[in-house]
Amino acid sequence: MELVLDPPRGVAPILLGATLDEALASASGWGEPRVLRRPSRNSAKASWSLDHVGVQALAEGGERVTAVEVWWPGEGRKSGTRVLLWGDDVFATPADELFRCARALGWTVDVSQPEHPVIPGVSLGFTRQTSQEVERGADGLPTYVTSVLVAGEDYYNFRYPQGD
Repeated sequence: MELVLDPPRGVAPILLGATLDEALASASGWGEPRVLRRPSRNSAKASWSLDHVGVQALAEGGERVTAVEVWWPGEGRKSGTRVLLWGDDVFATPADELFRCARALGWTVDVSQPEHPVIPGVSLGFTRQTSQEVERGADGLPTYVTSVLVAGEDYYNFRYPQGD
C-alpha cells in the first residue's frame, strides 16, 4: 500500500476539511479504526495501523479533519506500506534530503526546533526524535523522520507571531 502525502490537502483518501465521519468512510478499506471523541475539548481522532505504519486523522476543535499524522513503523519493523512525498519514501529517505527537496521547490524549511521541523504554509510538520536506538547524524538527530503531519496552510502560524 502507498500513502501519498498531498499537502495542504491531506493524505489520500483522507482530505482536510472532511468531517470525521467522511474520513472514516473514505478510509474504510484500512480496517476498523480506533475512534476517540472528547466532547469536553470539542475534538476527535481516528487511528489506524497499516502494516505497522500508524495513521491518525485529527479533528481539533470540531468535527472537521484539521490534520493527518503518519508514524514510521518503529525500530526493526518492516512495512509494506510506503509513505510518499514527491515520490520519496518519507521514512526511508534521510531527513536532510527531504528538506533539500522542499527547498528546491521554493519552500521554507524551519529547523529552529530541530526535533520538530516544519514547512510552514504548506503545512508539513516532522518529528525527528525517538527513544529507540536508531541511526543518528553528527547533530544527534535521527537520520530519518519518525512522523509527518499534513495540515492546512496556516496550521503552524502559531510558531510565527506577527510583529507589532
